Amino acid sequence: MSEPNGEVDFALAAFHEDGEWQLQEIATPAFESIEALSHALRRLSGDAGAVGMVAVDEDFFVLVRVDGTATRVLLSDVTAADQWELAQSAIDFLGLPPPEDDDVEVPAGDLDLLADLGLHAIDMGALLDDVELYPDEMLSEIARQLGFGKLFDDAVGLTSA
Repeated sequence: MSEPNGEVDFALAAFHEDGEWQLQEIATPAFESIEALSHALRRLSGDAGAVGMVAVDEDFFVLVRVDGTATRVLLSDVTAADQWELAQSAIDFLGLPPPEDDDVEVPAGDLDLLADLGLHAIDMGALLDDVELYPDEMLSEIARQLGFGKLFDDAVGLTSA
């Protein structure tokens, strides 16, 4: 497995505070496992919990949503668990078996974890199916649909379209 933070493109937390989206960087070691990430997010959570977005090596991303004691997870590609500790941590958290050699790149976890914020499972699934998009571009679209696209794009150095 690769170093836990050697190839992390970015790790950000988004949360609502006083009706406005806030975005904050998540420092290592908080993004090395789902447990550490959810613990860090609980300390930040605003009005409706917090959403953690971690993109790794332009390969995959993990979304973690905490609200109170609940933690919900979405991994963009199950096959990433073969190479990355964070992805393996997501698979373990979700109680899924390790990926097989012939597994295809499919998401795992809760496609509906952002539904109450306006991004429903069907739209999340369609976004994850777009093979032309890199993880940062997918997360940018998620941020745009949730209402903090410009904040996100500025934080990760993407140019808004």
